[in-house]
Amino acid sequence: MIDGSQARYVDGLTRLLPADDRVRAVAQVRAGGGLTPAPPSQSSAPPAAGRPSLLGVLLNVLSPNITFGRADDAVDWLFFGVGGRGAPDSRASVLHHALTGAAKGLGLRYLVLGVTDQRLLLGATAPVGLLSSSAADERAQADIELLGAVPRTSVTARFGRYRLNWKRLRIDFADGSWLSFHVPLADSGRPLREVAAALSAV
Repeated sequence: MIDGSQARYVDGLTRLLPADDRVRAVAQVRAGGGLTPAPPSQSSAPPAAGRPSLLGVLLNVLSPNITFGRADDAVDWLFFGVGGRGAPDSRASVLHHALTGAAKGLGLRYLVLGVTDQRLLLGATAPVGLLSSSAADERAQADIELLGAVPRTSVTARFGRYRLNWKRLRIDFADGSWLSFHVPLADSGRPLREVAAALSAV
């Protein structure tokens, strides 16, 4: 049963599927906070800096506008732990790079996880302006770009709390890598539970 608040994404995901596949669960998500998988070997991400200093970490906590190389990563680890792991070019590495790229540019894009009869899908809605009308928002939410797809049989999932992520979904891939997703504290965790249940169903 798809949560009513997430039903608006079903049409957009259904357009991406062959006729013999259908959506079983869907959730609007945020990428898990914390340290993330290594970027793909062909990505344009800058090389990691050296070990952060204690002063850099402290200043970064006091004022997020102050950055000192790896201090951002250290603060993420302190409060959110690990948001995903994976070697370069692993499933988690490739998917995380895709969702990071989707977040760049103008407008706000929502991340959407979908479980179908055959696949786990990760998509992003079309950009929505901060001052756009509700009609424009609805059109954007139905226009989903597919960022990645993984055979359903090659993933497992579990839902629970981890540090400051009170409603976190962890997805493990067959290659040993994993990613996490969450929703804001004020939002219901039911869509994430439904995604986890759909991935666990035989």
